[in-house]
Amino acid sequence: MSIIAVFNQKGGVGKTTTALNLAAALQRSGRLTYAIDLDPQAHFSSINKVTAKSGNETVLSIFNHNRPLRELVQSSPNELQMIPAHIELAKVDVLFGKGFNVVNKLNASFQAEHFTNSATPVIMDCCPMIGVLSLNAIFACHGLIVPVSADHLSAQGAFQIEKTLHALEPVLKRRVKRRYLLTRFDGRRRMAWDILKMLEEHFGADVCRTRISENVCLAESPAENKTIFEHAPTSRGAVDYQALLNELMADGFIE
Repeated sequence: MSIIAVFNQKGGVGKTTTALNLAAALQRSGRLTYAIDLDPQAHFSSINKVTAKSGNETVLSIFNHNRPLRELVQSSPNELQMIPAHIELAKVDVLFGKGFNVVNKLNASFQAEHFTNSATPVIMDCCPMIGVLSLNAIFACHGLIVPVSADHLSAQGAFQIEKTLHALEPVLKRRVKRRYLLTRFDGRRRMAWDILKMLEEHFGADVCRTRISENVCLAESPAENKTIFEHAPTSRGAVDYQALLNELMADGFIE
């Protein structure tokens, strides 16, 4: 089973873009793919043309009513199997706190329902903050992808996530597999290479060899409610995200 969470505490780093296009690349490979939107902004959902009328059609229902995950799945026009988000997800922290049973709720649901298997990966887009929803994703995932745009503030967010993971691992009783993905990379800028060097010095082999280049088509595609493969299938952005999937599958990060 491959349950992959995409998370960074800093916004604007390509988090939703990565979740969107990694799920699309998997779908294009012929694999049934699930997607879960855990960000109350619901951009991942809206780009895939899947909407929730209320929080009852999101993972909020597993906290409120122990509703099975399978009942929440909707099929997108491109047949991605998706659990959408809604602004009501923002209530989770206030309503439920951060006890172990709360932050392990999504993981418990996956396990109880035998929700997926090695042939049906799950991609989760997290909200850009450490809260109940992001912690649920970390507790449930088999691998965490941390997009880091080629700037110093984004890199600092990655270092904070590493500290958070180290703090959580005694509770999880395992090391969370992670990959740091450099996004918005412009090889003409010295700072981009400086950030890459910094990440490699701190995280070593956990840094993806694939880099997502700064690309106009990637910036345009969400406005069209399309993945990069739908919007510009021959663009550098499409090539980069296909290369990312190939890398993650080759090293076993995605089964």
